[in-house]
Formats: sequence, structure tokens, C-alpha cells
Amino acid sequence: MNGRMIVLAALLCAALPAAHAQVPSGGPPPAVGVATVKPHAVTETQSFVGRVQATQRVALMARVTAFLERQDFTEGAEVKAGDLLYVLEQGPFQADLAAKQASVAQAQAQLDNAKLAFDRASTLLRTPAGQQSAVDAARATMLSDAAQLRAAEAQVQQSAINLSYTEIHSPIDGKIGRTTVTLGNVVSPASGTLATVVSQDPMYVVFPVPVRTLLDLRHAASGTTGGNDAFRIRLQLPDGTTYGQTGRLDFVDNTVGQSTDTIVLRGSVANPLGPGGRPLVDGEFVTVLLEGAKPAEVLAIPRVAVMTDQQGDYVFALDKNNRIREARVKLGQATPILASVLSGLAPGEQVVVDGLQKVHPGEVVAPQPSAPQPATSGQPRPEKTALR
Repeated sequence: MNGRMIVLAALLCAALPAAHAQVPSGGPPPAVGVATVKPHAVTETQSFVGRVQATQRVALMARVTAFLERQDFTEGAEVKAGDLLYVLEQGPFQADLAAKQASVAQAQAQLDNAKLAFDRASTLLRTPAGQQSAVDAARATMLSDAAQLRAAEAQVQQSAINLSYTEIHSPIDGKIGRTTVTLGNVVSPASGTLATVVSQDPMYVVFPVPVRTLLDLRHAASGTTGGNDAFRIRLQLPDGTTYGQTGRLDFVDNTVGQSTDTIVLRGSVANPLGPGGRPLVDGEFVTVLLEGAKPAEVLAIPRVAVMTDQQGDYVFALDKNNRIREARVKLGQATPILASVLSGLAPGEQVVVDGLQKVHPGEVVAPQPSAPQPATSGQPRPEKTALR
């Protein structure tokens, strides 16, 4: 038994140097990719919820009472200004116009006769048979007949206007909706809207902005001379795609909503006709991206360097000895590649971009320049305000 123990003790003593040799005594510091904190040109973007609105909207209504005889449009089609849309029964209005025109002819004949009588009375006044009273009576009759002629002509004009109301034309270019009255029904001014035409190009987009945000936007634009032109508008459609046309800000409301503390802004965006129709539809909800027209110089770091926990955003920064420290940062606007830094870092500092998973605070690392980050599909940090 003692012999076996001696042998085991000898084997253990022989193994200890070998096991000790497998324990590393220390190696080079881990290599990490770093980026320098420095100013970058960043297009600042704010995101809001907005609604598309037509620049023009017309409710077509009947202006006389008559039967609806014809509909000369296809529901949902685009129409041009002046296109004939509805035709009402015209017979009664044509007959009324003819009667009023006959009254004009009668009044004209009476006036012509009165002028002749006045001329005769005026001629006789130069002879002993003439009387001033006869001239005065003839003149009064002539003036009365002239007034009756003007009244008859006004009646003709009114009848012609009523006849023109039997044809309803589109006052604007746009898209017409459904008709609310079918053929054969009597329509009148009390019938309400027959159909609605809304313009198609350009379109408005209206969106509410918190007053504090509006003040920040005005402050950002104070260094420029562009006013509303210091901003541009991009839209994201309900399916998440980015609309290809860029709009401009053209209106800021003059009243703040008391219940929401927001103010309404409006932009104008082109809505050209494409193979699948026009992309923007009146009343549609969209995401409005309000961008600065010119990039701003801001302190920025790659977005991949930013990590987040329950306390907020932080990065791994290097001190002068290349030792990792955890730096809490406050971020501002961001692009798919860069995030602007409002506080927590100073220009010239280095932050870890590559190898974040293999390092921890307090560790000394070997910094190396990081590879350029490819563009991603990430979106700016949104500040969404629902449109009410």
C-alpha cells in the first residue's frame, strides 16, 4: 500500500510542472477597431405622423330643380377643368328663355313706337299745333318703355343663366368620386353634393409639431436665409416605402392646439401620374420626415458603437493608456450610419467599434482603425406626433 502511494505521489509531482506550463502567463492586449469622435456632416431629420390633403376640393351641386338626364363621366376617373359631368332636363328652361326673348322683342317694339311718337311731338312743337304737354307725355312713355325693355333683357339673362345651370362642368382638374344621385331623379339645390372632385397634383401634407420642437427647428434655421426653404419634406408611405418626390414646407399655422400643445405645419409635394396611378391619395396617413435642406456639422460617432441598457445609451471609450472606460452619452439626431452626440464625449476621443463583445471596462486594448461601416436600412430616431 505504501509503495502504491509513493508511486502516485511521484506521478503527481511529475504532472504539476506540465500543468503549470499550460496556464498562460499573459499575452498581448486584444485588438479592437476604434473610431475617432469628430464632427460630421449630418442631415438632421424629425419624424411626424401626417395626413395627405388635396390642394383643391369641389362639391358639385345642382343650382336649379330638374330631372337628371345624363352623366358624362366614369366614377373614379380623372377629369379636366371644363369637362361636362351632368346634364339636367333642359326643355322647360329653353322654353322659358324663348318666352323671355319674345318679351324683349315686344318691349323693343314698344320702345321704337314711343321714340317715333316723341319725335313727332317734338317736331310739332315748332309749329302752332304743337303742345309742350304732348312732348312731355311722349318723352315719359319713351322712358317707361326703355325701362321695360331693360327689365325684359334682365329676365332673358336670368333665364339663360338657369339654362346654363342644367349643364354641370368640372371647375378644376382632379379625380371625381362616386355619384350620389342616379339618372331619372329630380335634383335641386337641396339635394346636396352630387359628386366630389379633388385635385391630384400637387398634394398637401399636414402634420402637427410640438411647440418645443418648432422652436428648435426655428433655432436651427436661424443661421440660414432660407426660412421655410431651410427644410425639405420626405414621406414614408403606409407600406414603409419612401416616396420618391421631395416636398417643401409652405405654411405654419397661427394657432397652437390647446389640448395637444402642437401647431400644424403644411408641405407641398408633387404627385405625378405613374403606371400604377398616383401614389398619394387624399386623406391618406403618411410618415413625414422633416429634413434640413443642408447638412449640419455635428459631433458624431458610428451607430454600431452605441450600446443601450436600462440606464440609457453608452459606448466603450479609450483613455490615454488605451484602457476601456464606459462612457454614458446623450444622443441627438442620427442617420443610418452615424449618431450625433450631445454630451458624454469630446472631440478626438476614440470609441470601440469592432470587438465590443470581447472587451470590458478597465481592460487595456490594442486600438486599430475600424473598417468603414456599410450603409444600413436603419431609420432616424423618430419623434412621432399623431394628427388629430
